[in-house]
Amino acid sequence: MSAYIARRILLMIPTLLGIMFVAFVVVQFAPGGPVERVIAQLTGSDTGATSRISGGGGDFRPTGPGGAAGEAVNSKYRGAQGLDPDFIKSLEKQFGFDKPAPERFALMVLNYSRFDFGKSYFRDISVIQLIKEKLPVSISLGLWMTLITYLISIPLGIRKAVKDGSPFDTWTSAVIIIGFAIPGFLFAILLIILFAGGSFLNLFPLRGLTSDGWSQFPWYWKIIDYFWHLTLPLISMSLSAFATMTLLTKNSFLDEIRKQYVMTARAKGCSENQVLYGHIFRNAMLIVIAGFPGAFIRAFFSSALLIETIFSLDGLGLLSFESVLNRDYPVVFGTLYIFSLVGLAVNLVSDLTYMWVDPRIDFEAREV
Repeated sequence: MSAYIARRILLMIPTLLGIMFVAFVVVQFAPGGPVERVIAQLTGSDTGATSRISGGGGDFRPTGPGGAAGEAVNSKYRGAQGLDPDFIKSLEKQFGFDKPAPERFALMVLNYSRFDFGKSYFRDISVIQLIKEKLPVSISLGLWMTLITYLISIPLGIRKAVKDGSPFDTWTSAVIIIGFAIPGFLFAILLIILFAGGSFLNLFPLRGLTSDGWSQFPWYWKIIDYFWHLTLPLISMSLSAFATMTLLTKNSFLDEIRKQYVMTARAKGCSENQVLYGHIFRNAMLIVIAGFPGAFIRAFFSSALLIETIFSLDGLGLLSFESVLNRDYPVVFGTLYIFSLVGLAVNLVSDLTYMWVDPRIDFEAREV
């Protein structure tokens, strides 16, 4: 076991390097960049989504008489004509583009190995601190969505397997398939219209993870307020997840119910509950339980961007999206590195969970 874990951990290193290298190469050929971003701000052409910057640090001013060079200069940056060449060079130095690409990549790898992600280009804050500030929102959405999905889908899937072909199985399948077909962000808008002061009731808040003055609330009211803010976002995110988990649970149980050992247990006089939960449950839940780490990490890092935007929840999904738009490369690469590292670690945990749930599985006997 220890040798297998060690090999998997060692394989994470070249995998991480490959991911970061591909992303770094793509960025070199991507149009725009932080220098062009500043130039666009100076020339007044920075409009649309890329103008969304939360925080200072991006208010740059050109040097030289009148704020610009006396004559237009040739520049590799679009819109830089008329700006002082020394100012352009100072921007390149500030963003690290005065060094060749291989040197910048090597420096990035060296710093990331120490979990030093630098500072945001356009926010006066370190990347790691910025991620820590956004983490509570993403953890809240990912953790509770996964728990709610499992707590509802597993009993429902078992019930559907036991009642396979019955009217209960038919109408519940129709409901969850319809729920799966409805986009989460569209359902979120519907919930806002109905319950968040859109056109009808005003029962739930529409902004943030907690209310103003939350720190002054009694402990029990803090919990109530926290879940009050999470209710609509969690319903919107969990809607489509129920279908996959419920049908996976149902099909796993149906596969086991038809096996010989189940018929033998019934022939010995075991009750239906003993057969279902004493014999079938462990084998049928192998895939479902072992997939919990992966399900959590998918809920944690994906499918939350639109929900965070609609409900004004400032989490990692929104941070990553805005960083890409604004060419805030330290934040882009920092979040990518952390997401990739956590994803690789969760894959290892998932494999180890398989072995814990079913000791018959032995990855040691396989080539990694």
